[in-house]
Amino acid sequence: MKNRLEEIRKQRGIKQEGLAEALEVSRQTIGSLENGRYNPSILLAFKISRYFKLNIEEIFIYEEE
Repeated sequence: MKNRLEEIRKQRGIKQEGLAEALEVSRQTIGSLENGRYNPSILLAFKISRYFKLNIEEIFIYEEE
């Protein structure tokens, strides 16, 4: 699954550390999400979408393989 997390975060001037703190996850988790090494749980995806006030589909792009 691809995502626009890094792009959206940078557009809004938010550092990985700040986003991690707001979402109650580690900075490493944010880095792994941004690099596509990790897909979020549905709960974390909802937290991210609510934080940015966007729909999940605006952040995460599901691609069938």
